[in-house]
Amino acid sequence: MCAVIGLDLTNPDLGLVKELFLQSQIRGKHATGVTYYKQGKLHTIKEPIPAIEFVKNIEIAEWVDGDRLIAIGHCRYSTSDLLYNQPISNDELSIVHNGVVTQELPESWQQLYGVSTETKNDSELLLHTVLDDKDPLTEWESSSISMISIDNKGKISYTRNGKRPLWVWKSNSDMIVTSTRDIAVRSGLSGSKRVGFEGEDLQP
Repeated sequence: MCAVIGLDLTNPDLGLVKELFLQSQIRGKHATGVTYYKQGKLHTIKEPIPAIEFVKNIEIAEWVDGDRLIAIGHCRYSTSDLLYNQPISNDELSIVHNGVVTQELPESWQQLYGVSTETKNDSELLLHTVLDDKDPLTEWESSSISMISIDNKGKISYTRNGKRPLWVWKSNSDMIVTSTRDIAVRSGLSGSKRVGFEGEDLQP
């Protein structure tokens, strides 16, 4: 269980951004990270500390580009070690993911999936899937996926399947994505909508 956060805000309330990280840490206190888009580039910071410490050590104002803040965040619950924390990123793309892509050993990934990875975090497989212009939900249909990405043009995308939660709040041009509705509510937001997925029955 981990938390993912997506932010696309104009004239952002930095107190709200901080609160979203603090409220998200209930889903993972082992590591916290962020990728933000500024001056045409992706900038990633991640530390093996809970969000309450993470937000004390950084200046959220530095994420703002002009009057806009575009970022994704992650609060990790580790089931193994504190290596290869999220976001998983390169110069083109950064992703945050809640779920399990594969339980096969990392040493076998290239043979099984034809992917050469730099980390032993299976979320990196999703990064390569998106970079190859493939749909993660189709390519990894047996996996559990709740995912947010940001590319090197500042575009945020989000998706999930039925095995992990994801909620989105929108107001005018602003957007906030959280793992659960409760995280949004505790942060002071109302009106979040559950992110749907193909095949989901949205009837009450």
